[in-house]
Amino acid sequence: MWSHEESIETTATRARIWQLFADVAGWKQWNAGIEHIELHGSFKEGATFSMQPPGEEAFVSTLINVVENDNFTDETIIDGTRVLVHHKISTLASGNTKIIYSTEITGPNAAQFGPIVTSDFADVLKALKNIAEQS
Repeated sequence: MWSHEESIETTATRARIWQLFADVAGWKQWNAGIEHIELHGSFKEGATFSMQPPGEEAFVSTLINVVENDNFTDETIIDGTRVLVHHKISTLASGNTKIIYSTEITGPNAAQFGPIVTSDFADVLKALKNIAEQS
């Protein structure tokens, strides 16, 4: 198994972060690794979305856990390798919010996929924080 975690602290509320998470079409505003994305259905467990990174083939992910204002997990399976990305929002003692992205990758290409999947997490979190704090 390959795993990785990144986090960032923000003054934005959990509700504001959730609003940005649930607006899948809007992810392109804070994630430069998305050329095209489309949610199929509502932002709830079992829904799927198609995502295409710039210059790459599109893939389909499934929301396997969605808890409003708290967390969601998406699952992508490519060539027998399972990629889970957990997105968690927590409230800190200071009153600020912490956004955590963690990844678990299992299967034959876990070591290869890991660095590719997580290489932009820090940049994505910074951009998400900036947009969340603008409102």
